[in-house]
Parts: sequence; structure tokens; C-alpha cells
Amino acid sequence: MDFSNKVAIVTGAGGGIGEAYAKSIAALGAAVAIADINEAGAQRVAGEIKASGGKAFSVKVDVSKEESCKAMADAVVAEFGGIDFLVNNAAIYGGMEMHSLMDVPYAYWQKFMSVNMDGCLLVTRAVAPHMEKRGGGSIVNQSSSAAWLPRAGYYGIAKLALNGITQNLAMELGPKKIRVNGIAPGPTDTEATRTSTSEGLVDSIVASLALARMGEVKDMADACNFLLSDEASWITGQILCVDGGFIMRP
Repeated sequence: MDFSNKVAIVTGAGGGIGEAYAKSIAALGAAVAIADINEAGAQRVAGEIKASGGKAFSVKVDVSKEESCKAMADAVVAEFGGIDFLVNNAAIYGGMEMHSLMDVPYAYWQKFMSVNMDGCLLVTRAVAPHMEKRGGGSIVNQSSSAAWLPRAGYYGIAKLALNGITQNLAMELGPKKIRVNGIAPGPTDTEATRTSTSEGLVDSIVASLALARMGEVKDMADACNFLLSDEASWITGQILCVDGGFIMRP
């Protein structure tokens, strides 16, 4: 794959899987905007990409705020001249509060959904007009295998909603030659997984997988690159499970 002359935005790229997405896309030749509410993390990742010979810059964004998303998109166009790829990865995950649906404070529910569900839509709305000017583009949304687990609480609910947003956007944006797909990771070896999920639960899930190992960020980055690329030019509205066989749907 060759992403030379392409411009990509990866939200939530100041660490974790988002960092892996950004670095992998940059390694294939794209200029990458590291968009994150965590300015220090975004600056570090952008600096490391540039130090390795790639093109990157950091931009602060709060994906739950419409004006912040628009300002981010405008900043990327001003810096790189346009937008071809978008990875909607930003989410509240590492360090998230754990509550049942009956007990979660409603203010936290609203905050959580504003980032994990609404953020995908707000960023896409800010970016898609710029993609259309370039003749089309490709969007990958970060879902999760938790979308199909009734015990996954509001995290799973947000990801299930994101799958619906992905498919609806695929229909709306297809005529503009913008493809929209999703990746649903299984248990992946990141700091966020280690801090947000009990070790015993992760171990039991991994033991049950058809391919019984923890996922690595490279597994997700390789899948993301494929969905962004022209090799997937007739694929849209799909949620690709990258999870060792955790979720098997007919």
C-alpha cells in the first residue's frame, strides 16, 4: 500500500491504538494529523513520526464539541491542503468509570456518550465536505467486540450505536465517493485495557478465542490500513471484527 500524497486525521492518537494507527498510516507515506484532547500526547506522537522521516502535526480537538471538530478540520486543511482519510478513534476507555446502567450518574452517561457516540458523527460532519472536494475518501470508525456483549454496559451500547452510525453514514456518503467502515477490536494489549479491565476477565476471554492470544496494536493498524486503502475500494458499511474469533456472526 502506498499512501503518498494522502492526508489522514486520526482522533485520539495521543496514545494506545490511535497512536499505532497514526504511525502506521504515516509509515505508508501519508501526512497525518494527530488529533487529541491530550495536547502533550499528540505532540509527542507527531514529533516521533517526524523524527522517523514522516509528516505529521498535532492539533487539539474535543470530539464532543461541534465547533472544536470544525476548527480541527480547518486546521488540517490549512496545514496539509486537504483531507483523504479519517480514523474516528477517540473515546473514553482507559480510566473510565464503572457503573451499572441503573446506577450510572446521568451527567457521566451524557459525557460518555458525547465522546464515544456523538464524537464520531461530529468529526465526520466536519471532515466529509473537505473529502468531497478531493473527490472522495475513506473513514474508519473504532468500534469494539463489546458492541455485541449484553454485559458490556454503556461502553458496549455506545459501540453498538457507532456501528449503526457507520452503516448510515456509508449510505449517505457513498454517492460522494466516501467509504465508511468500522473495526471492532477484541481484547488488545494496551495500557487502557490493562487499567479498565480486570486481568482475570481478559485472561478468560483470551483463553476462549479461536486464536488464543491477546491482540496487538499492529493487528488493528494492518486492518485499518486495508480499509482505508484502494484495495478496499468496494467495501463500505462493514464492521470488521479483529478479535481472534471472539465474535463470530453469520
